[in-house]
This record gives sequence, C-alpha cells and structure tokens, in this order.
Amino acid sequence: MQDSSKIRNIAIIAHIDHGKTTLIDGIFKAAHLFRDNQVMEERVMDAGNLERERGITIKAKHCTVEWEGSKINIVDPPGHADFSGEVERVLSMVDSVLLLVDANEGPMPQTRYVLMRALKLGLRPIVIVNKVDRPNAEPDSALDKTFDLFIELGATEEQCDFAVLYGSGLQGWFVDDLGKHEDNSKAGMNDLFKTIIERVPAPRAEMDKPFLMQVCTLSWSEYLGRIGCGRILQGTLKKGDRILRTHTRWTDYDQTSWEVVSTDTSTCAHLYVTKGLDRAEVSEVGAGDIVWFTGPENIDLGDTMSAPDLSNPAIAPLDIEEPTVSMLFLVNTSPFANQDGNAITLRQLKARIERETKTDPALRMEDLGRPDGIKVSGRGELHLGILIEEIRREGSEICVSRPEVITQHDSRGRTLEPMEELIIDVPEEYQGVVIQKLAQRKGELKNMENSGTGVLRLEFSIPTRGLIGYRGEFLTDTRGLGILASRFVGYGEWMGEINARSRGSLVSMDTGPATSYALDNLQERGTLFIKPGDPIYNGQVVGEASRLKDIPCNPAKRKQQNNMRSATKDMKTVLDVPRTVTIDTALEWIADDELVEVTPLSVRIRKMILDADQRKKARMQAGISDSDED
Repeated sequence: MQDSSKIRNIAIIAHIDHGKTTLIDGIFKAAHLFRDNQVMEERVMDAGNLERERGITIKAKHCTVEWEGSKINIVDPPGHADFSGEVERVLSMVDSVLLLVDANEGPMPQTRYVLMRALKLGLRPIVIVNKVDRPNAEPDSALDKTFDLFIELGATEEQCDFAVLYGSGLQGWFVDDLGKHEDNSKAGMNDLFKTIIERVPAPRAEMDKPFLMQVCTLSWSEYLGRIGCGRILQGTLKKGDRILRTHTRWTDYDQTSWEVVSTDTSTCAHLYVTKGLDRAEVSEVGAGDIVWFTGPENIDLGDTMSAPDLSNPAIAPLDIEEPTVSMLFLVNTSPFANQDGNAITLRQLKARIERETKTDPALRMEDLGRPDGIKVSGRGELHLGILIEEIRREGSEICVSRPEVITQHDSRGRTLEPMEELIIDVPEEYQGVVIQKLAQRKGELKNMENSGTGVLRLEFSIPTRGLIGYRGEFLTDTRGLGILASRFVGYGEWMGEINARSRGSLVSMDTGPATSYALDNLQERGTLFIKPGDPIYNGQVVGEASRLKDIPCNPAKRKQQNNMRSATKDMKTVLDVPRTVTIDTALEWIADDELVEVTPLSVRIRKMILDADQRKKARMQAGISDSDED
C-alpha cells in the first residue's frame, strides 16, 4: 500500500488542441515508463480509433508515473465542450490541476470553463504555457491573459499565486524560466516534476477512520459489469470487504439540497490501481489513492461507498450538467437496409443506448412510445455524433434525425433555450461575412480584439440553435482559415425563429445506380453528394439544391439509345467533385423532414417519408403549402 505522503493526484485541463495528450506523452518518456528500445506511439493516452482520428480526447484517461519515489496519478479529461461532464467529475478526485495554455491563442472558452470549476473546488492550479517553440508564440501575452482570467473568475490570493512553467509538450521540455538554459530543448521535464511534487499537496490521509469514497468515474466490462472509480477519502479498502452503497440525488434544479434515495450492502469483488497505462489488481488500497473496484450490482456516479459501520456516510451528489441537444435514433427502414451491415431492431437499439448510459451520465434515453425509435439527448452535436459513429463501427445500421435543442420554462412560463459563448479567430477580410451570418442566427457580438497580426478575435453570445449547421458553413466562408470554439454558459430567453438553412434538397424519384448522363444535367441545379455508379433510392437526398425549395430529380436516368452515335460525346462529360457527406456534416445540414442513414460503409441523407405523394399529403395535413417552402 502506497504511503499517502508520496502520492500526488493531478488533472491536466485545457481547451481542445492545446496539447494535453501530447504533454502526457512527454511525461511518459521522461519518467521512463517504456523501455529505451520500445516503440512508443504518439498520443498514447488516446486509445480509441475515433480519438486518434479526430485528435481529441473523448473519455477521461487515468495513468500513473513514478518520480524519485513519489507516485503521480494523472487524469487526462476531454478538452471539447461536449464532454465537459467528464471534467467536472474527475476534478473531485485530484488535489491540483495543470492548466495548459497555448502560447499563441491564450485562454479559450473551454479554458475558462475548466478553470472556473477548478477554482470553485478550491484547487490551486499550476499554469503551463505550451507551444512556446512556435514562431507565432507570445508566452508573456498568454500568461497575462491567463492571470486576468484568474482575477475575472474570482480566484483567491492563494490561487493567483500560481507556479508557471514554459515549454513544448511535443519536444518534451518545460522550464520555470525561459532564460534558464542556453538550449531549453535539452532541459527535459525535471522542472515540471519538481513543481508537481512541491506545489501539489499530498492527499489527506486518515487511515484510522472507517473507509469512505465517492464514485467519480464509471467503466464497463462485459465480464465484470460496472466498474466504479474514485479517490479514497479515508480509511482502507480490502478485497472481500463489505461495502455500503448510498445513492443520493438533488431535490431541486438549483442543486441546493439533496436527499438519500437508497442504500444497499455488497462485497468488494475486485480492486485495481493504475500502474503506467494499465490497471493492476491489488488486495488493499488506502486513503489518498485512486482506485477502481467492482462488486456492487448497481454503481452510479456520485454514489457514496463506505464501511457499513460508518455513521452518516452520505456525500452530496456530483454536479453533472444536463443535456442540451436531442435527436431521434430510429431503426433503418430504407430500401437498402441490411445491405451494408445489421439493421438492428428497436429492442437492440434500446439495449445499445442503455449500455452507453451506464458510463455516460450526460447521455439520456427516452422512450416516446414509437415503434421505430427512441429519443437520445446529449451535451451537443459532437457528443451524439461520436455515439453514432461508434454504433456504425460495431457493424450496425441506424437512422437519426436533425439535432434539436432542449428547452426549459421559468417560473413565469417563459421558454428558455441553451446559450453559448462563441469565440472566433478569423482573418480581417472575412469578418464581415462571419458577423452577418451569425447575426442571422441570433448571434450578438460582445467584443472584438485586433492583435495587429491581421487576425481578429470576435466574441459572441448565441443560442445553441444558431450553431447547429454553422461550423461547415463557417469553414467555407473563411476558406478554412478561421477557428471557432464555443461553450455552454446557461439558459436564456428564447430568441425567436432562426432560418439557418437557405437551400433545399435534390431528392431522387427513382431507384438504381446513378449515371453520368443524369448527373451531368443535374449538377447545374445544385451541389451533388453522389458520383456515377452510386446506388440510390426513391426519396434519397442526392444533393443540395440551388434554391430554397426541394427539387425532385432522377439521377438514374439513362440516355436514349439510337443509331446516331458520337465517339467523343460521352468522353466530354465533366462532373464536379461531389461533396463528401460525413456524419458530422450531414447532421449539420439536414432539414427537419430529413434523416441521416448511417451504415458501416455509407452515410446517406433521406427524406423521413420516402414517397413523394405521401410527403405532399403530409405537408397538406400539416397546413404547409409548396409555396411556403420558397
């Protein structure tokens, strides 16, 4: 059992892409976690394929390194706002945080959020100014902005007296003074480890008291069921010990009071601690250490685990933010169902989503009584998009609807909707189109900064609805040079209707393979999503129309055969490169009457009602005329 005075529990927090996972790679190398002759992959903490492909951390990761006799437990939470729930939970397990700030960008929206949570818990951060080796790095400016953020968030004098390190996670060095070495690239990580040991307090360890801990993270095993994780607050826990589980919940929306819902007793079946990147089973752990355990049949986030003889063991529930976006998850009923993968039944779909909710508290599933699907809610488009991609890679087929925001009502009956703080870095020549587009989406410009480098920083307050479908449009408008970041800040009064999409769909009226002849004529009427030879079906959306109204078309039409032939006519057909349709771009683009069909091999967009006559009848019953779509 580890001496608690030699334990340091830290989390690394930052905005997305500021270098958290790369920093951990450097820490592993410096701590000699791998053999000298062992090949170490980049972004070793991002174990999943999706994390490596997208370059983001989706699930919080735990690892441990040893340095001069001390054990350092490191938690790497996600940096994207859609997975902020993970950040909130892991911070309750640590005694300090490494706040990573990009030397060029400085604090960004998620930086503000994670720092606010850390300060609220009374943690004293260590600030790390990363990427100082970049040509456009301005470490002093980034540090000044970070200090201003501390003051703005109400940090105490003790919290404002933070340690500062400068360096490059990619190159594997950090120093407390950039002028300390002639060649900082050879400095290594000694200053970082020294600062962690000196500035991060050892966990409080009351070994003589009865066992007590709170579950902060969940994992799932097909063999073991739910696996709980948390820091032991007092006492010791041994394999085979009896455990009292106390389940609590908030009794009001403002989370000012809570109550005990249920209690039950079980046996600790397995105990694990993290060693390097792996979990190692142990027989006993003590206060201050972070432990994984199994045994209780039902383990929920925020549950209190204690010795049965401990009086009044209950701890207040964890502060977990509610979902803000929802969509329908439907069984695949398209004509091409079961061709690329397994079109799962409603029962299988419910079971799959329910399994996900066991480890993701920000995810909700609601049975609407529909025979073809369920409602799934999450923290944002990306949060739900990741889940859809995971289901796809498991070999299953599903259809999903356009994301919708989740509204609330205040005491006066007013409708409230989720609001976002939006920060955009954009070249000056594109500021006009960006401001114009966001104004149409109910975005309000709050601040504008000119750094003198030709790049403007624009700060907006905007409804979450206004950002649905905008990211792709933003990249087009700024020629891929703009940077967009947002975070949820709370609920505000409903801002009125937003007409985000300005064009209709090209909808197929036939089934069959697309032909070059048909697409050559069709591309003049819009932007295509398909290429010659692609199988299409009646009711499938094959492109974006050049006008607001939907345009029916026949992409499978073939040229009439006759005796007059030209050897070169077909060779002159030049087709534009079709727009690539991904899950993310499709969810951003689709209209309310459309679905995204996701299979292991394809992503298609279709109408909810495939038959054109049935769609027309449905519009008439809803009181919508064809002229209303213009």
